[in-house]
Amino acid sequence: MQIIKEPFSLNKIWQERKTAFEEMLKIVVDIRLKVIAVDAEMHADLEQLLLKEGSVQQDLWGANIYPLRPPGEQLEYTSLINIRPATGNRNMEVMDPAIRKQIQHIFLQLLK
Repeated sequence: MQIIKEPFSLNKIWQERKTAFEEMLKIVVDIRLKVIAVDAEMHADLEQLLLKEGSVQQDLWGANIYPLRPPGEQLEYTSLINIRPATGNRNMEVMDPAIRKQIQHIFLQLLK
């Protein structure tokens, strides 16, 4: 697991990943601090890593990256940590288009 705070090579992360997923990497994005935690078996582990580093729960959103897919098709906005009935997100997918746009922007800025 690692936290990406500056632009970094997605290909390098993919090649050096510690997880056994054959097609994807799990990520958690802090939309306020604009950082990404990456490479764990569970989104919850990445979430805990960011919380220990000072993130706030409401700013954390889980997603999956599929590095082998074409650009524009690499992100999937799905994770168990996204289920937040109290804030209107009642399923695993990030439903708010503004939050999805923030996740995508941070992904494109940090993982090249």
